[in-house]
Formats: sequence, structure tokens, C-alpha cells
Amino acid sequence: MSTRKTRGARHHRNHHHDDDFTPKPLHQQQQHHSSTPPTHHHHHQQPKLRFVKKSELDSSSASDSLLTSDPVAPPAFDNVTPPPHESHKEEENNNIGASDAVTVTREVDHMARESNSKEGDDDDADDYVVDRLHRLLDALEEPQLMEEHLSTNDQLQQDELLVVESIYGENVKNLESCKGLRCLQIQIHIEVLGEIAVVAKLNSSNEPDVASGNSDDFLYSFKVQYLPPIVLTCLLPKSYPSHQPPLFTVSVQWLESLDILSLCSQLDSIWAEQQGQEVIYQWVDWLQSSTLSHLGFDKEIILGRNGVNCVGDDRVVSGSISLDTAIPFLRGYNKERHNENFLKELHECSICYSEYPGTEFVRLPCQHFFCLKCLQTFTQMHVKEGTISSLQCPDSKCKVMIPPGLLKHLLGDEEYERWESMMLEKTLASMSDVAYCPRCETPCIEDEDQHAQCSKCFFSFCTLCRERRHVGIACMTLDMKLQILQDRQNSSQLKEDQKLREREKINEMLSIKEIHRDSKLCPSCSMAINRTEGCNKMKCSNCEAYFCYRCNKLIDPSDPYGHFRDGSCELFPQEMIENWQERINHRQVVGQLQAELFPQRGLPCPNCRQFNAKVGNNNHMFCWACQSHYCYLCNEIVRRGSKHYGPKGCKQHTEG
Repeated sequence: MSTRKTRGARHHRNHHHDDDFTPKPLHQQQQHHSSTPPTHHHHHQQPKLRFVKKSELDSSSASDSLLTSDPVAPPAFDNVTPPPHESHKEEENNNIGASDAVTVTREVDHMARESNSKEGDDDDADDYVVDRLHRLLDALEEPQLMEEHLSTNDQLQQDELLVVESIYGENVKNLESCKGLRCLQIQIHIEVLGEIAVVAKLNSSNEPDVASGNSDDFLYSFKVQYLPPIVLTCLLPKSYPSHQPPLFTVSVQWLESLDILSLCSQLDSIWAEQQGQEVIYQWVDWLQSSTLSHLGFDKEIILGRNGVNCVGDDRVVSGSISLDTAIPFLRGYNKERHNENFLKELHECSICYSEYPGTEFVRLPCQHFFCLKCLQTFTQMHVKEGTISSLQCPDSKCKVMIPPGLLKHLLGDEEYERWESMMLEKTLASMSDVAYCPRCETPCIEDEDQHAQCSKCFFSFCTLCRERRHVGIACMTLDMKLQILQDRQNSSQLKEDQKLREREKINEMLSIKEIHRDSKLCPSCSMAINRTEGCNKMKCSNCEAYFCYRCNKLIDPSDPYGHFRDGSCELFPQEMIENWQERINHRQVVGQLQAELFPQRGLPCPNCRQFNAKVGNNNHMFCWACQSHYCYLCNEIVRRGSKHYGPKGCKQHTEG
């Protein structure tokens, strides 16, 4: 499987020029070369090592030296409260994640388009590594070999490359030959069983501080399932494998130089054990399976434990400049690998229970995902019905709102405009000092005297009765307005069109009066609400406020049933409870009616002494009060009818 790569953030380090370089034996450390290449982080790309040539460092601008990170979800803290500045960063990252929300659709084509734009970056990274291999080759003293040995080595190298390419496939890349020597690069994906924790000990300045006992230290931890690959680049000298090992560099974007140096030493040990044999496959296999255990990362990966990022060995290429870049890089790579796997697999939509590939799904900020068709139908239905407060994650236990950016993708232009309009109306309705002009319905600001003036038509009105402003005069009630309009209908001075308009207003007032008669107004937004059945705990569909239908008072939304525990208001009306009991125990109601209609035919229950009437010729009685079974003839409790009735017992059916 091919792995996309992302450039790290360029970070300026102190580098010496090549003019000062003096070739030294391979086993000696090069003290004047930094092992940490400048790197880049590139947004929305899969992590990849990004190296910059020294010539670029001299001409780079100050702005390029800033550290950036991918817009991924912020790392989670394990039982630790982050300092204030970390909380601020976390809020910013959350805002980014919610606005982008997630649409997972059509991302495969996007990855294909990105591959062309990264070819130049790959060339820069390869040049940086090849430059290091050149220095290692200049320091190498190759023995003089006979033509026969050289031919044998060449054939062994060719066979080994074919084997490695057949095993690791697209993870192997052949670089341009260096002085006629073969050069290849292998991306090695570390094996992780399940998930592994990544832990960094930080102080208040966000720098690694492992040994310090400062009280400001805190642990920064998260879990990943996929780790960025180790990049092993090998240059095969002519004396390999008979006399010399391959020249190599080990590039790891998230490990410190000391840890990478330890890996290089282990590769040297593997060569020493089987000197004279092909060793590249053994190196790759060991790095893939034993890297974490060798570094002591069996249970958790500790970032920044050494605090040293320069070892002077040209074989070591570390991109771990600081925890500010390493942590987002690890989380971003893990997230993108999860997303890649999601797009390739089949998933079941929890709404329609149909299976689709991951490209047909939309993932919400809460990480729940649904097929595109169902989510479009869901959002369009709520916008059409006006229930925009229900535009939440369709999962029954999740209340995360669908972000506006995703709604714009799911809705059509007209539907989205309708959603925006309803959101504006809902926001204005929630403001206590906003009233609508009765003439043109323009929102107006209410003053201290419950008066307002429209900024559009300049009409001054009372916000209580929505009539013309009347200073010092009480508002007319609905009945008073209705009576005046009805009296005016009998006047002969009104024209027909005026009578028609007033008649329509009368009908509207009568409808409002009927609504108010059978309903109550929400104490928060004054929306008329009618309860047809159920408890007295009501939730307004307009402002989502909770209130008691009996006393019409607002109640605490965090504990809406607490209002009914003190006994001042009952949760269910008593008549409703009695009605339910009749429907639930229909047999009991029938038994009571029969006992009242036929008092002369029956016997009291031997268990509760409640009278039960005998109807028909069946002697098997059922008490409507205690639910007991007994015999009408002997008046004894019947446990099993097959044993009580029969030739040796009572007759089950008799007249009278």
C-alpha cells in the first residue's frame, strides 16, 4: 500500500557549509553536521518527510521558519488540566474541526490530484538524503576487487532488489544512481498491535522537561494506531555484499536523534553478524517488527525523553524538532490513515441499514457517520418542516449540532436560505427586547415603556398589544378588540372592502381566542402550546425551554423532573392516570360492571372477599380485584384447573 507524505514545518538550525567538511572514517562521528533536517508541515496531506537543501536555507524568509501544524483535533489530556494557553489553543483547533466538519466524500480523487503537486517535494527530500550519502561514500575506503568479485556482487545486488521490491511493492523507490551505484529508498511501516499511547512530559513553556520536578509539568498523552513510517535509504557500494555493508540513512520524522542513532547501531550489529551476505531485507524486517521494543516503547511512546536532537552522524535524519510539531504530526498521520482505510471499506448506514463504500458517507464532528442520501433527506425534512433545532446528529444519544458548512453542502440553495432565515427569526425571537412591526414585520428594539418605532415604516406601536402607541392608557384585551370590531360590522358607514378586512381580522382573533382557551403560552417565548396527552413536563418546540403545564413556570433543563418531586405540581393529572388504568386492565373494569349488574348471581372471592358475578355457565371464577382464580361451586382457590375440575372434582360448567 502506498503511503502519502507530508512536509514538516521548516525550522532553521545552525548548519555549517560544505566547505568546512572534511572526510572522516565511517565509524567516527561528524561533529560539525546537524542530524536534524529542516522540515515542513503541509495541511491536508499525508505525513511525509520533507527535507530542504542547504542552498534553500540561506535564501529562505523569516516567515518560512515558523512552525505550523495540521488542523487536526487537539490532543486529549489524561487526568490532567492543561494550562490556560493550552486551553486557548484547544478551543481554536475545535473551531477549525467543527467548521470543516468533515465531509469524507470524493477524497480519493483529491489524493490523486495531490500526488502530482508533491513530486517536487519528493525530489528535494531525495536530494537532501543523497547529499548525505555522498558524504558517507567519500569517507568510505573501498577495497580493490577483482572483476569476478565485482560481477558477483552486482548480480547479488540485482537479485536482492528484485526480492525487496516484490515483498514491499510500492513502498520501495529506486533513486537515481550515484556514481553508477544502486540507490533505493524503503518506507517501513512499524507494526502496532491495536493502539499505543504517546506521552510527552511538558512544562509551562511547552518544552520537553523529563528530568525536572517542576510543579508546572504535566503529561500530554493520546493514542494512535498508525505511526509515520521509517524511511531507510540505502546506497550499495561495489564491494557489497562481499566486503562492505550498504551505506544508509534512517529518517524518522517523530523520533529524536539519539533514538535513531540507536537504530543505526542495531543495523550495524545485524551486518556484523552476517557479514558477506545480503542484509537489506533483514534490516527492513527488524525495523518493522522490533523498533518499538528496542527503544523501550512496548507499552507507550515517550516523546522528548532525551532532550538532545543533534548527534553528528550523517546516517541519522530526525524531523523531531520540538513537541509542538511532533505531536500534531503523529495525530495528523494517524487520522489520515484512519480516513484512508474508512474510504476503502464498506460500512453500514445506521439510518437505512444499507452498505456503501466510505466515499458515500459523511462524518460529523462527533465522529458519527451516515450515508450522504440519508443525511440529505434528514436535513431537508427538518428545514421543510421548520424544526431547525432538531438538526442534530441523528444518533439517538448524541446532541451535536450539524455545522453550517456541512448544511450548505447537504441542502440546496433555496433550502439553505430558508434555514438561514429561520435561524435569524429564532435568534431574534429569543431576544426579549425585540418586537416585530405590526405593519411590515420589521424587527424593532423595544424601549423601557414597552414601545417601539419601526425603522422601515416609522410606525410607533405598543409592543404588548401591537396597536398604535397609547401613552398612559391601558392596553385593550382581546375580548375588547373583538367586541369593537363586531360592533363595527353593523355600521352602515363602512365600505364593503373595509368590512371584509375587519371580518378577516375578527376570524383571526376568534382563532387566537380558541387556541388560548385550550393551550398555554410558553413562559419564555409566548408560543401557544396545547397538551393532548402525557405529563405536565413540557418542552417548547420554538425556544426549547422546559416549563410546567400546570403552573406555567420555567423549570431547570438539567433536571426537569425535579420540579415535580416537592409535590407542589403533579407529573401526571389524576384523571389521565385513571384513564390509563382502565385501558391497561380492561378485564378489571368489565368485572366491576358485571358485579354491579348481577348482584344476585355470584360469590365473594375467598382471598380478598371482593364480590364477583357469575356470567354464563362457567364455574371457574376470576377475581377482578386480586386477580385470583377460584371455584364457584366449592368457593376454593384453584391452582390448576385441570386437577380441580373433572370426574373426581367439581364440574366446570353448570347452569345457574
